[in-house]
Amino acid sequence: MVKKMMAQLSAKRKQIVDFILRFVEDKGYPPTVRDIQSGCGISSTSVVDYHLKVLEKEGHIRRDPEVSRGIELLGRASSPLKVQVPIIGQIAAGEPIPVPGSESWDTTAGADFLEVTADLTRGRQDVYALKIKGVSMIDALINDGDMVLMQHVNTVDNGEMAAVWLKAEKEATLKKVYMEPERVRLQPANSQMQPVYVDPENVEIQGRVIAVIRRMGKPA
Repeated sequence: MVKKMMAQLSAKRKQIVDFILRFVEDKGYPPTVRDIQSGCGISSTSVVDYHLKVLEKEGHIRRDPEVSRGIELLGRASSPLKVQVPIIGQIAAGEPIPVPGSESWDTTAGADFLEVTADLTRGRQDVYALKIKGVSMIDALINDGDMVLMQHVNTVDNGEMAAVWLKAEKEATLKKVYMEPERVRLQPANSQMQPVYVDPENVEIQGRVIAVIRRMGKPA
């Protein structure tokens, strides 16, 4: 069936699909639209986008519009590609706790590594892993002992889950972040817990959650 579907592709779309496959096999993550334009000798990114829309409509690829490398080939039998993500500590999903080295989370020297499939990182840069301590995000399916994959960023949109460094307390916590007039609300995802309100000057965003890796065999 896959061979039959591929045989129905135009020469240009087959070239694009083959390029995406080679790129992923070589790099471990999907190409951008501009990568495809350059690699396939296409006149403009808008022409690439047109062909990608057709390929998606016909079921050859899946795209994530919010990710620049969010292209996934469908119907290809292959082993999942793996990437190494540094584990740089633990973070509280409960009351804030000190996290060693939190002031230099972009440094991976001496870090352990977690092997994950490339589809979890989607070619994002500055991705790291943290181990969860506590249950304040349990309603978001993040439990004690789980791992979260984070992308190192300094700002997030309201409602995004983020690693927050509290400067005065020198502590870190994982919460949903809401910017409110003259304060920041750190909202747990646990109906038994109350939000934490902090001064904006005391808050430093250290990263946003992009994936959760759950620990199996938790006690009931």
